[in-house]
Amino acid sequence: MVIAYDASRSALYTPESRDTVFQSGVDYTPVQLAVEAARLAYYRAEASSAQMQRLAEALARVGFAAPVMFIGEHTGAAGFGSLRASDRRMLLALRGTQPDDFRDIKRDLGVRMIAWSESGGRVHAGFASATRSLLPQIRQWISRTAHAAEKLIVTGHSLGAAMATLTAAALPVEWLVTLGSPRVGDSDFIRTLQAANSVRIVDCCDLVTQVPPPLPIGGYAHVPTCTYLTQDGQAVLDPAQALIDADRSSARRRYLARYSWRLGNVLLRRLADHAPINYARAFFN
Repeated sequence: MVIAYDASRSALYTPESRDTVFQSGVDYTPVQLAVEAARLAYYRAEASSAQMQRLAEALARVGFAAPVMFIGEHTGAAGFGSLRASDRRMLLALRGTQPDDFRDIKRDLGVRMIAWSESGGRVHAGFASATRSLLPQIRQWISRTAHAAEKLIVTGHSLGAAMATLTAAALPVEWLVTLGSPRVGDSDFIRTLQAANSVRIVDCCDLVTQVPPPLPIGGYAHVPTCTYLTQDGQAVLDPAQALIDADRSSARRRYLARYSWRLGNVLLRRLADHAPINYARAFFN
């Protein structure tokens, strides 16, 4: 399978319109499972039986059972959980920002920091509210399955990535994999993360990964290490800042020449790089 770079507005704003990249019979790594699950979280399975079937069929390709939906009634937060009996692995994917849901937009813009009582430190108030609306449901799901949280992969894109990070501070998880994550909390909060394995993926120019801005003392901080995706979709672990700066500069010029002017495309690469499929292309090509 070859996934081409997708500069279209539909890739960014309606990632659920594209079918799964999972193929039956392929043994995917935990990171690959997480990357695609973060995109599948946009399927609005709570809204229709057809979308639920579509999500269930995608998960079945990699051996996972039909999903359980988690919905924050007053916050609009959403996600799904699924189990795989063959290795007793659990998959939790949290949904990112939906442009047609004002609650998501309002939550993302609220950068006030509050105490995160689940573990410690201070975090983004909007992200905390969304996560707290789902945590009781997630804990009940884990309890009902009689599986250990230590076998849990938690993932998300954008707002979903922020919620996944907060969840990994509240629960001891096996894998935390985030795509296009904003900064979530301060350095004290980051030290409370309980993930045995943590992978923070940044796609080239993705603007969302650069907000809220960091502050020298007591401000927002990122999970320390990152997997950087170059403009050509190559994954590089913790490259030097000089390499990132040069790659981003070249990527922006290249985007203007190849994509910006085409009808139906996103104007700027710093926005187009946030599309979930442009994360997936680095792990499934």
